[in-house]
Amino acid sequence: MSLASARFCKADRARSRTGSAARSGVAAVLVTALLLTACGDGSTGFRPMYGTASIGGSNVSEKLAAVEIAPVPGRVGQRLRNEMLFQTTGGGGPAVPAYRLEVAIKESITSTLVKISGDASGSVYNLDADFRLIRIADKQVVLQGKSAGRAGFERFQSIFSNVRARQDAENRVANTVAQDLKTRLAAYLSGAA
Repeated sequence: MSLASARFCKADRARSRTGSAARSGVAAVLVTALLLTACGDGSTGFRPMYGTASIGGSNVSEKLAAVEIAPVPGRVGQRLRNEMLFQTTGGGGPAVPAYRLEVAIKESITSTLVKISGDASGSVYNLDADFRLIRIADKQVVLQGKSAGRAGFERFQSIFSNVRARQDAENRVANTVAQDLKTRLAAYLSGAA
């Protein structure tokens, strides 16, 4: 094989590789475009839950603001309710309620890191919440479920430190459960008419 012939074969192989790579790239772009078209804003396509596009005549934030949150007994219950009110209305005034959220909570403490003397140097605060969303128009339960939160805290020699550590754990758990409830409500309300 001559030197010119070898160079021609080498150049031909290089063109063949770049041509197949270009065809693969074009195919990938076409497939991606097809998939994105299927995810459009039509009634069956992908739609962001908190987007500004209308969902059933209003966006999810407006629907969340129309949820009345019933009082929940106890300090942690009040903290949970306040978090839910802030997360659903943004701190503004509530809209005319279309739904009512009722929450029942159960609190417990689990001791961890028990010393030989029997004293616990750590604990876990547990909060279990049962909730139900009631449509006010016909008093029908449209959504119900459970949510739970856990937060660890340490025990100290100082009584004040123990109280503050437990309250901090209670506040963190109330915030966690409130965020979970808001997400569940938003998921339901984004599909509700």
